[in-house]
Amino acid sequence: MTARTIRVSSLSLRYSPRALGVTSLLAILLAALCGYALTVGKFEIPVGQVLSMLAGNPGPQGIDYVFWTVRMPRVLTAVLVGVMFGVAGDIVQSLSRNPLGSPDVLGFGGGAATGALLQILVFGGSALAVSAGAIAGAFATAALVYVVAYRRGVVSYRLVLTGIGIAALLTAFNRYLLINAEVNEAYRAAVWLTGSLLDRTWDHVTIATIGAGLLVPAAFLMSNRLALLEMGDDTSASLGVTPERSRAALFVVAVGLTGAAVASAGPIAFVALAAPHIARRLVHSGGPSLASSALVGAVLLLGADVACQEVFPTGDLPAGVATGALGGLYLAVVLGVRWRR
Repeated sequence: MTARTIRVSSLSLRYSPRALGVTSLLAILLAALCGYALTVGKFEIPVGQVLSMLAGNPGPQGIDYVFWTVRMPRVLTAVLVGVMFGVAGDIVQSLSRNPLGSPDVLGFGGGAATGALLQILVFGGSALAVSAGAIAGAFATAALVYVVAYRRGVVSYRLVLTGIGIAALLTAFNRYLLINAEVNEAYRAAVWLTGSLLDRTWDHVTIATIGAGLLVPAAFLMSNRLALLEMGDDTSASLGVTPERSRAALFVVAVGLTGAAVASAGPIAFVALAAPHIARRLVHSGGPSLASSALVGAVLLLGADVACQEVFPTGDLPAGVATGALGGLYLAVVLGVRWRR
């Protein structure tokens, strides 16, 4: 479906009716999923009570505590982290021009995990220090990948291969840290490494809100550059974009989003990889689709967390287990279909 243009005075806005429709439906689905997620768990809250408390009416003491201290931070963290992973994944896939390009594959998530693990297991840092370590680890890994892959510019296949190699090294180092840690600390770190929304607090919501609030708008402001970079350096340069400078700026945004997401919920697998694929299929777009990827990422992560609570209502199964299983299955199907072609 061709793009249309809305003109208001001297301003014009181009949009795709299909993309607008898909984005609207995803937003409605996410809102409905958020409402449902607030009702489920070890202690179910009736829908009427949820709507009443959302309207500002105080609930019974026990329900009020569960709703505002346990349930709401978990849901908000899931939404914000899913949005950040979705946008970061779309940026990295567009810049690498590779369907396997994502923060997971390129090692950014693994680097963030290494920074956090060092704080948890070596330095015994606070929650704030763990978050800072995750963000620093993501940026350090991204800088290393970029420097190693740079040869008069960054080529897609070289970037992906370098990222895969460094991600493997970081995985080995993370396992070494776990093996040499005390049992209790190793268990705590292992749960965190799986990627979990358990025991989220308003501190995690704050970290995710700052990351998403600063970096998601920056990504949207640079979305035109991102679309031009997908056409190749020569084409984008002829249209007024400085390829290396724009690519570096977009990488900084993607790495920052990844670091903030990992700092808030751990290195949750496959959301950043799968969300852009699903969004582009829904929108029928060959280029970046940041809004749809953000919403798909939020739906995937929150949906996985709700599914874990429904299947294991008395357990504490991390959402990363569900996203890893579904993501692995999705990746196998996608690669199988492409291989048969």
